[in-house]
Amino acid sequence: MSSRPAPLIPPRLRAILVRVPFLVRIVRFVRRGPLARDRNLLISLSVLALVIGGLAARVSAEWFSPALLILITLVGGLQLRLRSLAVLIGAVVVALGYVALVRGQGHVGFGLLVTMVCTTALAAMMSRTRGKLGVQGLRGDAMLLELRDRLKSQSELPALPRDWGAKVVLKQAGGSSFGGDFVVSMREADRLELSLVDVSGKGVDAGTRALLLSGAFGGLLGSVPEFLPACNTYLHRQREGEGFVTAVHLRLDLSTGAYVITSAGHPPVVKFEAGTGAWKVAGAKGVVLGVVPDLHCEADSGVLRKGDALLLYTDGLIEQPGRDIDAGLDRLLGEAERLLATGYREGARALVNAMSSGHNDDCALVLIWRP
Repeated sequence: MSSRPAPLIPPRLRAILVRVPFLVRIVRFVRRGPLARDRNLLISLSVLALVIGGLAARVSAEWFSPALLILITLVGGLQLRLRSLAVLIGAVVVALGYVALVRGQGHVGFGLLVTMVCTTALAAMMSRTRGKLGVQGLRGDAMLLELRDRLKSQSELPALPRDWGAKVVLKQAGGSSFGGDFVVSMREADRLELSLVDVSGKGVDAGTRALLLSGAFGGLLGSVPEFLPACNTYLHRQREGEGFVTAVHLRLDLSTGAYVITSAGHPPVVKFEAGTGAWKVAGAKGVVLGVVPDLHCEADSGVLRKGDALLLYTDGLIEQPGRDIDAGLDRLLGEAERLLATGYREGARALVNAMSSGHNDDCALVLIWRP
């Protein structure tokens, strides 16, 4: 059972107040409506601003500095609605005007006025943003952090048997917490399925869309026989003009090492064959997701044996402005041969850092190997 919140006014005091009609009206006004908290905070901050202005004007401008009104404005920007904030700013202006009238304009200098104007603009922007989100205080920032953590947790691979290894590396553009590259995966008995997805754009804009798609794609993974065509159907039903989405899908049998790769506009998967000691490009091909109503993918299949590995990545790892993508793929194969020779788990991060140096773009890498 949920406990009821404590009453705003104790029962004994309320019994006394109801005998006075004027006080009854005040109590009802304070408690009426869903916006009572906003109204009560507005009254408190406005009274506090006027009291500070009166004390600064009549008692001491050093003990009760007009600069304290800056803090009151910031609190209003974090907690009040935009209309209530406008009323609070009016009270602050009255307080500053009273100080300037009694103490002289020297106590309300140009620097303080400029600071107050900037603080007011910042508070209005915060209040407007919170009004659109329907949250109070810094809850909006906390929501973004929760979304970022959820996207990262969804990109973690399930636990694999001891005779398998895997590593996921995600790197966002400009050190941002959000990016358009994500991984969805699932394991059922000896069947592992994963998909590496690249949403066009970068930063927060791509990250918010990636979070939406990660939930949808994660629900489709393992639930439909043809994953990428199902994702294409989902995207084709959405609104147009939301950018491109590329993806690669891997279905792997952990008992035999047999795999099937399908791709939708994604850079080709590369495979390391321990028998030859060389990296080879897989032949899976397909159209970018959401462009055509019916997606037909050209799959690539094979078997991962002892010492073999599969490398999935996004185009941010090999694309560079002014350079051909084939040159980037050749560089990736060369860096993989050099950095992954000492160990896949330690070399995956080094490979991403080496390939992404010199350009600013989201990039991701998934490496699966069989020791």
